[in-house]
Amino acid sequence: MNALRNKVQLIGNLGMDPEIKELEGGKKLAKVSIATNETYKNTKGEKVTDTQWHNLIAWGKTAEIMGKYLKKGSEVAVEGKLINKNYTGKDGVKRYSTEVQVNELLILGKKSSE
Repeated sequence: MNALRNKVQLIGNLGMDPEIKELEGGKKLAKVSIATNETYKNTKGEKVTDTQWHNLIAWGKTAEIMGKYLKKGSEVAVEGKLINKNYTGKDGVKRYSTEVQVNELLILGKKSSE
């Protein structure tokens, strides 16, 4: 059961082209956001779509694959873990953010044309 303690699985579409950074030592980092949609009917019977945005980060080979094959709008399935961060802004206010650190990536839909 330990493998289930911090595990996230999402299917969504990229909201932007992946941002790829090469760090010291040649290690690559990818940052991107994806949108997930949930559709349901409200109390009036109207169809409602709720969109949630998730920030993703990926390292190494996964980051390279994201940079090479993905672009804004690409549909992906990801599996990873939640990473919570906090920092103090220039205004002195403490801020919080949550990211999904991607361990597994599956490209869905059509391959992007170059």
